[in-house]
Amino acid sequence: MAINSEVKCKQDDDWKTHPDIDGGWAWMIVFASFIIHVLIMGSQMALGILYVEWLDEFKESRGLTAWIGSLTIGITLIVGPIIGLFVNTCGCRKTTIIGGLVTALGWTVSAYATNVYYLFISFGVTAGVGSGMAYLPAVVMVGQYFQKRRALAQGLSTTGTGFGTFITTVLLKYLCIEYGWRSAMLIHGAINLNLCVCGALMRPSPALPCRRQLGNCEKNECNEKFEKDDIGQSEFTGCFDTDAIEEAGDDEDEQSPPQDQISEQMKQLDSNDTDKMEVVLREKYPVSILKTISHVTSNMKLGFWKWYSGYFGNKSLFSNRLFISFVFWALFAYCSFVIPFIHLPEIVKLYGFDEENDKIPLTSVIAIVHIFGKIFLGMISDLPIVSAWNVFVIANMTMCVCIFILPLMHTFAGLAIVCALLGFSSGYFSVMPVVTEDLVGLNNLANAYGIIICANGISALLGPPVAGWIFDVSNKYDYSFYLCGLLYLVGIGCLLIKPCLQKQSSEMTNEQNVKT
Repeated sequence: MAINSEVKCKQDDDWKTHPDIDGGWAWMIVFASFIIHVLIMGSQMALGILYVEWLDEFKESRGLTAWIGSLTIGITLIVGPIIGLFVNTCGCRKTTIIGGLVTALGWTVSAYATNVYYLFISFGVTAGVGSGMAYLPAVVMVGQYFQKRRALAQGLSTTGTGFGTFITTVLLKYLCIEYGWRSAMLIHGAINLNLCVCGALMRPSPALPCRRQLGNCEKNECNEKFEKDDIGQSEFTGCFDTDAIEEAGDDEDEQSPPQDQISEQMKQLDSNDTDKMEVVLREKYPVSILKTISHVTSNMKLGFWKWYSGYFGNKSLFSNRLFISFVFWALFAYCSFVIPFIHLPEIVKLYGFDEENDKIPLTSVIAIVHIFGKIFLGMISDLPIVSAWNVFVIANMTMCVCIFILPLMHTFAGLAIVCALLGFSSGYFSVMPVVTEDLVGLNNLANAYGIIICANGISALLGPPVAGWIFDVSNKYDYSFYLCGLLYLVGIGCLLIKPCLQKQSSEMTNEQNVKT
């Protein structure tokens, strides 16, 4: 059985009518993704509470201290392309479980920090990498389980960011008052172990392309295909998911005795039959071990080529001009979402609104309205008469206006209103995975979304420290928000050139068709 250079995935509708697509276990995936957003993104958006504690504890500048939160948020997103490799080789389930353990370790070790540089490594890098390993699979899995209700499902799962911000803000504030910030981080580290439970729920999706065909493919033929093809010209992309590969190989594994069958044979032998026992141990165990090693190696090889060809092959993501413009938007825009969460608690303190903010924290206002924004924008985007792209662009424009207006508000009520608008418009995050999938397709979603959140991470990494340094020089945050708004305008400009790029791409396609 030969494998062509272009793999013809079976175009059946079985997976679309599968009970776990748009229903059934799909909602458990949404629940797992929701909890992951609560524990990761919600916690990161509530870091303003710890930021104030770190300023009092270590007596460093605002710009330097802001690097702690920026590192963990930025690295969570920047490692996206690398985590895409883990997803392709290890599967979403294993990647998330490992990420949960690393995240919990980062929070726990950070409780023993002696200076901000210690926190750069323990919290910024360690917790950041762990969070990235859990975050990307949470988004990808929801996209694999939903077809008709993609935006709504992503909206519901990502509302965990809003719920998490609201809950974690209250929780961290209470724990810091009662036990101190060090004990608060220890307790939160233990809570983050629930990420491992969420990872265990990530059952492979029946919507994965070619999973049925893969079970019938002979592994040596697949390996031969990859050995013969030039890496840069391989079009064998997006067809394999490691979790699906493991299931597809179940039938093949039945052909040789697995470990439990060997153990059963051992039990059936009489204790005096030492010769037969030696034969079983000598012949069966090595075969089983070699088969397992070969199976794992083959899976990792296929996953690596899928990841590599997605970035560097002939049909790589970087040859898609629409996607490149989307990456530039992500690079300029995300700091506008992060800066208010990091610096708002101190802005309120500088304005003398501590008493009002204790009753109604502005970060909680953003978080609560953010929840409704995600659900509403997700539902609107799923309507057949509405373009998800247009909803995405309008929401971005609204948020940009809010960033410019925020420094002009000098009353608590005014700040609360702008923060509410900021939270609602930032609900476009529920539409972002849908827009990404529309640009690159489901097969390339993991790699593409990894690049997008990597660009977001660079923006998040640089934004808050720059805002802190501007304050150190000017003694006000106004200029930080104006600079942030200008960068956001550049990002929106990258979105608005989509019609021109589409027209250009269509003309190039027509020319190629004429030549052929």
